[in-house]
Amino acid sequence: MKAFGKILGLVLLGLLLIIVAAGFALTHLFDPNDYKDEIRQIARDKAHIELTLNGDIGWSLFPWLGLELHEASVATLVKPAEPFADLQMLGLSVRVLPLLRREVQMSDVRVEGLNLRLNRDKDGHGNWEDIGKVPAPAGATPPAATPGQPASEAPVAVEKPPQPIRLDIDSLTVNNARVEYNDEKTGKQFSAESIQLSTGPVHDSTNIPVKATAFLGTNQPVLRVRTELTGELRIERALQRYKFEDMKLSGELAGDPLQGKTMSFAAQGQLLLDKAANVAEWTGIKISANQLRALGELKANDLDKTPQITGGISIAQFDLAKFVDSIGQKLPAMAEGSLSKVELVSRVAATPSSIALDNINLKLDDSSFSGRIAVEDFAKQSLRAILKADTFNADRYLPPKSEKATSATQTRQAEVASTEADAMAGAGSTPLPDKPSKTAWSTERLLPVERLAKLDVDADLSFGQLTLDKLPIQNAALKATGQGGLLTLTNLSGELYNGGFAANGTLDVRPSAPVLNLQTRLNRVPVEKILESQGKNPPVKGLVTLTSNVTGSGNSQQALIDTLNGNASFVINNGVLLNANLEQQLCKGIATLNRKTLSGEPRGKDTPFQELKGNLTFRNGIASNPDLKVRIPGMTVNGDGDIDLRVLGMDYRVGIIVEGDTSAMPDPACQVGEKFVGIEWPLRCRGPLELGAKACRVDNDRLGQVATKLAGDKLSEKIDEKLGDKVSPELKNALKGLFKR
Repeated sequence: MKAFGKILGLVLLGLLLIIVAAGFALTHLFDPNDYKDEIRQIARDKAHIELTLNGDIGWSLFPWLGLELHEASVATLVKPAEPFADLQMLGLSVRVLPLLRREVQMSDVRVEGLNLRLNRDKDGHGNWEDIGKVPAPAGATPPAATPGQPASEAPVAVEKPPQPIRLDIDSLTVNNARVEYNDEKTGKQFSAESIQLSTGPVHDSTNIPVKATAFLGTNQPVLRVRTELTGELRIERALQRYKFEDMKLSGELAGDPLQGKTMSFAAQGQLLLDKAANVAEWTGIKISANQLRALGELKANDLDKTPQITGGISIAQFDLAKFVDSIGQKLPAMAEGSLSKVELVSRVAATPSSIALDNINLKLDDSSFSGRIAVEDFAKQSLRAILKADTFNADRYLPPKSEKATSATQTRQAEVASTEADAMAGAGSTPLPDKPSKTAWSTERLLPVERLAKLDVDADLSFGQLTLDKLPIQNAALKATGQGGLLTLTNLSGELYNGGFAANGTLDVRPSAPVLNLQTRLNRVPVEKILESQGKNPPVKGLVTLTSNVTGSGNSQQALIDTLNGNASFVINNGVLLNANLEQQLCKGIATLNRKTLSGEPRGKDTPFQELKGNLTFRNGIASNPDLKVRIPGMTVNGDGDIDLRVLGMDYRVGIIVEGDTSAMPDPACQVGEKFVGIEWPLRCRGPLELGAKACRVDNDRLGQVATKLAGDKLSEKIDEKLGDKVSPELKNALKGLFKR
């Protein structure tokens, strides 16, 4: 037995030496470069590709079946003269004996200078779609089925599913590779250059260290990205599970959208793809982009249908304004320091066509928001928002007035101030101010009609305290919808200076000139506070209650005012006409009829009133007010006039009636006696609306009628004394009427 074993060993050793010798002879005496044409033909016949071998072919046989290709290119048989891939060198080797067990054990796989060109022509056809296809001969037609033989009777070869091949590679290295994609139809180009890829040993169900770097680029818009990716890849083919653990992606982004600036970015976490369960996950997310830092986790289900993404995100406090500037973008003009402290925590739910942020906790500067924001359809831009805030100063984020509008406002304020100074200096003795003639409103474009026409929004917002146009609104609420160019304000309400307001209406941007319909209600709001918040000196104080229903059309302030139509009613209670001495105006009229001169120039004085009310009818920007009534202790004021909202001017005829209060007037020249009770003393009020009652003067034209009436009353008294009961009452009344005409 020992001898037999020795002989067998010698035989095996001899066979091994023969195999090694044969392999040495094949590799040294047989040159594959002599068979390039045969290799190219095999590539055409078996792989249906056009293989060009410009460099040498190197190979080894045992124990590694090795191959090296130099200066090779590949094209399709459809376009053999247009290679879609070429490389400088490809080197790989496979152990021979494991191949017999259907196992692939490879040494280092190395690719140098790979250049892959993918092109889609103007008809949308990609050059990669022809790989492996045999071009049809010219004029050839598809073979017809044999008559009378159903297609189902053709023999069908049943192939046995191949056994999975075990993959085993010591390492994979790719140096200086390039991938380019060009779409002739759209003109878009994408590229990945200087691709470097290296891995550790590649085995199934084990972690594979991976490192890759590349420069990515696009032309629409022009962007360049430097990227680096590291991590450990785990492939579990039997379970159809793929993991990328400790993934770290970093790089820099530059290009036209960043306006010459650069964004540094980084992302890391654990990635999982489970094809059997149709689930993908990204856990332990850490993302940074310049100043922005975020954490989170995401999970996608139903990958074989419509993917459903859920998860959470947390963005640490950062300066949004500086971040936007750092990536070359500009925010709309707003107050300095706005958007300097932004922080967000939210749950996320998304599909390929929608995204929703639920359980929002958003901090914006000094404000905190909670609620939900969703885009239900990206294509339709369907925005849904339900938000609740503690405090919010909207003025910080609204654009300032344009220089043109500011200049026009300053000019008008100067004109009003000059007119007011003259009126106060003369204490009502100066001529009536002229009505303004210049428009008080901007002609600048007011509404982004194109954007509003596409808007699909449903918003429900509430604020503990809202500052809007300098007005401190408590418990503010806004509900609005918009779709198809019709925006509906369901409710805008709140508490203002211990009063309240509410509004609703519609804005229709479908016509060429947008149409506004607005209904408003004010309840006991201090009118002076509203005017003071707008930087105006109020002519009146008091609690205003107002209801209105107005319409207008156009896309500027001036156009809306010029087309303003509708009606309103108002009442101001417990008010004061500031720096407007109606008593002095009455005194001047009485002194004139008494043919006396006032003893001195009176100082400016307010006129308190119990109630000021009336109704307005708007016609193309002019508000008619035929029933103005002011109740002042001891007198009543009636008015009839117009307010021209186009220029913010007014023109009123006013009558003051003494109701029986004959208390001493401020000047002896205008003492009120019983003969003046019930007489309507005429005033004319004309000028800028801001002047209010300061623009009122004695109406001398109508004062003569008062004098005639007083003279008639005096003659009537004498008739009574002279005639007594000697004539009939009818004749006496006729004589009195004659003198009162």
